[in-house]
Amino acid sequence: MSGSLSLRTVARRGIAVTLGTASVGVAAVTAYAYTEPGAGFRREVKFWSKVFPIVADYYIKTAQSSPWVKYQQWSRGGIYKIEKSNGAQQQEEDEVLKQRRRDFLNSLHDQHAPEILQVMLDLKGLYIKLGQVLSVTALPVPEAYRKLFRTLQSDVPGHEEFESVVKPTIERELQRPLEDIFEYIDAVPCGAASIGQAHRAKLKVLKDHSENEEEQDRLVIVKVQYPDAVWKIPADIQCVGDFLKICVWAGVVDEESSKLTFDEFSRQFLSELDYVRERQNCQTIYESSLDPKAPYAKNNVVVPKIHEALCTEKVITMSYIPGVSMEAEAKRQLEMLGIDTSGGIAQIIKDAAQDATRHPDDVDTGSLVRRITKRADQEQKSLFSFKLNASRLLGSFIGLDSALWGVRVAKRILLRYQAVLVSSIQVLPSFLVRPSWKEWAEKHSMAAEQGKRLGEIDAWCKALFDVHGHQIFNLGLFNADCHPGNILLFEDENGRSKIGLIDYGQCKKLTPQEQYKVARLIWSVANNESDEVIAKAFRDMNIVTQNDSTEFLAKFGKLMFGAFEPEHLQHSWHINLHKQDKVLYFPKELSMVYRTSILLRGLAISLQMNYSVGEQWKYHAEQALERIQNNE
Repeated sequence: MSGSLSLRTVARRGIAVTLGTASVGVAAVTAYAYTEPGAGFRREVKFWSKVFPIVADYYIKTAQSSPWVKYQQWSRGGIYKIEKSNGAQQQEEDEVLKQRRRDFLNSLHDQHAPEILQVMLDLKGLYIKLGQVLSVTALPVPEAYRKLFRTLQSDVPGHEEFESVVKPTIERELQRPLEDIFEYIDAVPCGAASIGQAHRAKLKVLKDHSENEEEQDRLVIVKVQYPDAVWKIPADIQCVGDFLKICVWAGVVDEESSKLTFDEFSRQFLSELDYVRERQNCQTIYESSLDPKAPYAKNNVVVPKIHEALCTEKVITMSYIPGVSMEAEAKRQLEMLGIDTSGGIAQIIKDAAQDATRHPDDVDTGSLVRRITKRADQEQKSLFSFKLNASRLLGSFIGLDSALWGVRVAKRILLRYQAVLVSSIQVLPSFLVRPSWKEWAEKHSMAAEQGKRLGEIDAWCKALFDVHGHQIFNLGLFNADCHPGNILLFEDENGRSKIGLIDYGQCKKLTPQEQYKVARLIWSVANNESDEVIAKAFRDMNIVTQNDSTEFLAKFGKLMFGAFEPEHLQHSWHINLHKQDKVLYFPKELSMVYRTSILLRGLAISLQMNYSVGEQWKYHAEQALERIQNNE
């Protein structure tokens, strides 16, 4: 009896322990799910619950290791169904099977692309940005996906609700009510991204400030990081990385190129989470812009001033810079030539810069020009679109600079012609003006203003090269994300054109030794030094190539930092160049400098301007060489 009771007691206790352990486990999992890492885990589960069925469908129907595919091959069923044939017909049948597989894979893309797009729209945040990148990337993304991802280019990432999310975040970070700080703050953001959003506001007049303080000085931008970004972004990056590994395993993308792409993508987003570093970068560059010897004032370039007392790890408050982005100006200029801008000028140029810095051994500057000047639809014609094609043809004979000059002249004539017509229509009595004329005049009412801006493009581009050259070679801290969306154009109260430079989340620092080495390379290219001198400047930065070819290094340096030449537009030229040699190691200190030059050069090309980066940065490189040599 007692033995039996003892056994029952032991059994009950065992069950109790088991159930208790399970209960504790469930409770622990439940508690973990509501921590920041746990919230990231929940997001990963949501991602895979939607994506895994799609991945499984691709695997089952296309992977060579799939039992279903093996059965189809064995039974010669489905797409593998084909009549028995003799050897003479074997090659033709192989082609038929290949075409069937391609058609079948395209049908899967057509089926699943809308589902993947919906996943991105549901999860938002980083996935929207990923879709935008994939819509223009050089990676072999299937057209069905690329076409749908392009729709994300026109969609601003959804912003968080002001009263329930943004306002509490700012008040929590600044530890006081908004009413105590701001006279007003716009509830609708002036910009939104995957990590945060920005709101325009006006500071109250503080006791230690003059009552006569300029109104403009009190206008600010408040940049707020989403409360969940700190766990959401790493979780999303983890999901994208795991998904990419599956794509590599399935043979959809190349392992090396996809790894480099993902590393750049993840590095970019993780660095943008660091608001403390971003505000320090911005303040350093702002203070340097006040130096009379710096090129900011003479070029009418301004940088936001940081309000340190109103900054935290999740909030940056800076002075407001008005204006429209230079991307909008580049888009207008390109659309006049019938050029496709649906992918977004800034993203196209950024993607080209990323490709160039990730794959320096496969750099193809011609592809940068082709991306920016890609026609959206061969059937869509612009009145002066033939000028662009003519410029490419003439470039082979009279030089690319002359051809681009011809395009600019043609655009200026067109704008003047439109401005005269608009003025004529506006002074005509209303009863003489047809509705279609009135509609045309309204559409082209800014022709005169655009013509004026066209005459300022050269000054704008040279100012941007001048300022970034100063940052690289003098300050040793530069913005490596100077795409057209981060460049603003506006006029001051006196009607003078000015440039505003914003967003310092991706800055790079150079040591004096690194500045010196980069300056040597830039100086040698700008002065058209011998192949040996340019190659030595490269080798001093420890670049490694397969054959250590002096001729290759010299051509490579001129390609990177010289002006575009007609042969650079020919893909065959690049193929022949890379038959000579191949880059095995590209200096890290040069990588971000090169990225900056590609962004600036891409913007210039989109505005039909061709500059030698070496020529534009020669003065700053010489100053750096002299300064660093004297300090040694």
